Parts: sequence; structure tokens; C-alpha cells
Amino acid sequence: MTQLALVIDLNVCVGCHACVTSCKQWNTSGTAGSLTDLNPYGADPNGTFFNRVQTFEVGEYPNTQTVHFPKSCLHCEEPPCVPVCPTGASYKRAEDGIVLVDYDKCIGCKYCTWACPYGAREFDEERKVMTKCTLCVDRITDTAIPEAQRKPSCVIACPANARLFGDVHDPESVVSKAIAERGGYQLMPEWGTQPSNHYLPRRKTEMRIHPEDLKRVDNPLKLDGKQPEYANREPGREDFAT
Repeated sequence: MTQLALVIDLNVCVGCHACVTSCKQWNTSGTAGSLTDLNPYGADPNGTFFNRVQTFEVGEYPNTQTVHFPKSCLHCEEPPCVPVCPTGASYKRAEDGIVLVDYDKCIGCKYCTWACPYGAREFDEERKVMTKCTLCVDRITDTAIPEAQRKPSCVIACPANARLFGDVHDPESVVSKAIAERGGYQLMPEWGTQPSNHYLPRRKTEMRIHPEDLKRVDNPLKLDGKQPEYANREPGREDFAT
């Protein structure tokens, strides 16, 4: 069975929120919207977002890191939000595994919010319905869009290519290979929901400083006000392709 999902590389996510804004724009303009904003420029802004980026510090000074952690609906293979819905508004598509909400059936009871351990459900205060990430289902299934562009808007917008999209049940897909090769993991697997979205862990990058880079040279601008003339230096190691 096909299971479409996102794989997010935490090693290259820079927390720019391009995925957040592109998700908001596409879904507000598409079949999911419009997504409500409440007092967006006031002291207590609020609104409906399918994708959010959480930023936090890990470690202890001086060995600290800033981690940007995007999170949206994980499209679980065993979604707890589906069986608790009293009207059947929350459902999982058999053909691609995407978890969706039928707004015509949703009564805004918020049972799905309480059942979701990831806090991925969003209540639209204006329409009084539950909303969530759809993996841009209206975009990825639109044959009028070039095939290369049939991806969630967040994937296309990411400047660092931190987001991958594909079928995690296909061992030859780019997402399955990334999970296998990079140690991709699920969020909170102990809940037994089998989330389809995966995260690629951060990796330590070795910092290399060569002796020639530590030699200090006087600023040539300080010498008699003349134009700078760079001393003849042997090429460093970074000047050669490796």
C-alpha cells in the first residue's frame, strides 16, 4: 500500500519559516481554506496553521546547539484521531495513506485534538471545524500541474532542501533511501501510531583549521594609505578540489 509522507532533515533546516508561509498561502487559496487569522498584528496574535517550526536550544554552555524542528500532521498509519471522530469526518485515504478531514461532516467537537499525541490538529475559530496538514493533496493530484511540481508547497519552498516527499513504503523512493541511509526516525513511536513522517537526525560536522589559516597578516590598508597589495601566498588546501 502506498504511504505518502514527508522526511525532514534536521541537519540542514535553518528555521527560515518558508515552509510555514508557503503552506499558509497555498492552503488558504486552495481547497483547505481560507485559514483564519485572529488579531494577526496585535498583542496576542493567533491563527490556523498546518505547519509550524519550533526552535529551541539543546546542551549546556558552551556546548549548545540551536535546533529548528518543523512539525505538522504525521499522517500516522494507525491514526488515533480517526476512530474517535463521532461523525467520520476524520479519515485515512486507502490509496495514498493521507489523513484528511471532511469539513462537511466535522462538528468541531475537538475529540481528534485530544486523541492526537503530537498536537497536530488546528481548530479554525471562524469556521468551527478541525483542520490539519493535507500534504497539499489538491496540488499533488492535480494533473494540470507539471509532474515535477506535484509536491507539497512546503517541499518546493524550502531553500535548504530540508524536506523530502514520497512513498515511504517504496524501498526505491528518495524518502525510503534517506531513512535507511541516514537513520531516519519517527516522532514518539512509543504511542504506537506509526507516524509516516520521519526525521533525519542532526550530524556533527568536523571543523578543520589548517596552520596556514592561523597566520595573521597586517592589514595592508594601514601602510601609508596605499591600495592593498596581497602578499604572495601558497594556495591553501581549500583552494583545490577534493
